[in-house]
Amino acid sequence: MGAAVCCGAAQARSSATDSDSVALAQLPEQARQTEELIRRGGPFPYAKDGTVFGNRERLLPRHKRGYYREYTVKTPGSRDRGARRIVCGGEKPSAPDACYYTADHYSSFKRIAQ
Repeated sequence: MGAAVCCGAAQARSSATDSDSVALAQLPEQARQTEELIRRGGPFPYAKDGTVFGNRERLLPRHKRGYYREYTVKTPGSRDRGARRIVCGGEKPSAPDACYYTADHYSSFKRIAQ
């Protein structure tokens, strides 16, 4: 799997690498819908969608602040935003360099392969 993260509470976690990938077609339908909204530039259903993701967990490749943005993946039956997200990085939000899926609220990530 991925390389170990070096520091702090995340020491036992691994970072998202190309070997930790998932095909877009393998993701839940709600994730595919969110990915499509990202590529279209919205509109997004949640106010937090498109906001800067700080990568405090240090599980994604390191980049300057503002590189990553987070988007909610709806969870059927959830009364709130749930735990599923897509986090994308790049200079242009609607044409990201890479996107990552987390089903466990940032505890782990898989790079989305197109």
